[in-house]
Amino acid sequence: MQKTILMDVDGVLVTGRPQDGAHLFTDLETDLGISLDSLQSNFFKPRWSAIVIGQKPLIPELTDALQTIAPDVPAQTLIEYWFENDSRIDTAVLDAMRSLRTAGHKVYLATNQEHLRAKYLMETLALGTEVDGIFYSAAIGHKKPSPEFYAHVDRGLAGKGAGIVLIDDTEANVLAACAHGWSAIHWQPGMNVQAALSAL
Repeated sequence: MQKTILMDVDGVLVTGRPQDGAHLFTDLETDLGISLDSLQSNFFKPRWSAIVIGQKPLIPELTDALQTIAPDVPAQTLIEYWFENDSRIDTAVLDAMRSLRTAGHKVYLATNQEHLRAKYLMETLALGTEVDGIFYSAAIGHKKPSPEFYAHVDRGLAGKGAGIVLIDDTEANVLAACAHGWSAIHWQPGMNVQAALSAL
């Protein structure tokens, strides 16, 4: 039977820095002179929740935060650093996705992302050629594990989705998917996609 596989991105398909898989901001202070604590307290904590559901745009919000914590660093510089350092694709997961599509299953990305990184994933990392589409929070206006996210995906897959399975590394997202009536896999590092699907 045909399945529709919804792949989470961060923590499943994409895992940190290309060179070593470490957290993208591991060397942020050394490389750009910005402390991660200050970025968290001035940008991510007060602003990210609105950005990731598309209520506010990334660049103006980041520019404003950087005026306080690193006025000499342009927002575009930090964005490029951020995206490039969070682009290590798990080749085993990608190979599994390719095999699933070859076998006739549909594979979509289902991810909490803002608009620019979603575009980066699909175009610069060329994931658009590897999937049947993307569902992401900034475009939807809701993020996982909000029920509205899952309902939107259902509407987007109307007539096209069969046997929907979410693969996600965040337990709350998995539980919400199951509550919505989907199957779901709580992803752990080192898991095998095909084996996890077979075990459902």
